[in-house]
Amino acid sequence: MSKLTREIKNYMHDLKSHPEDGITASFSFPEEFIGFRGHFPGKPVLPGVCKIQAILCMIETAMQKTPKLKEVASAKFFAPITANEEAFFTVRMIPQGEDEGRAKAVIQRKDKKIAEIHLRVSF
Repeated sequence: MSKLTREIKNYMHDLKSHPEDGITASFSFPEEFIGFRGHFPGKPVLPGVCKIQAILCMIETAMQKTPKLKEVASAKFFAPITANEEAFFTVRMIPQGEDEGRAKAVIQRKDKKIAEIHLRVSF
């Protein structure tokens, strides 16, 4: 497991899995989070790759299976996530065969949509 993945898992809170609502969790990354290094000094913004890794961490923890990213089908970013902001992630898994699936994720801050990301994963 990479250092980035370990840190992301450390900042994941309130992970829940609901048959109807999907997988939910909240994240709040402090200024010293490794993902902020170099992105942007003095005004940290969470990179898209960290959002994708957070989604994969949620899937792995909730499903007790290690997902492998096959494709980023789409990624739309509407607003940044900065240090110490709480972001709420919702992931809906859509099975596609025995060992593949699509993950449809929405990231929000309170009632504002931050991002919408669709991934294709295998297990």
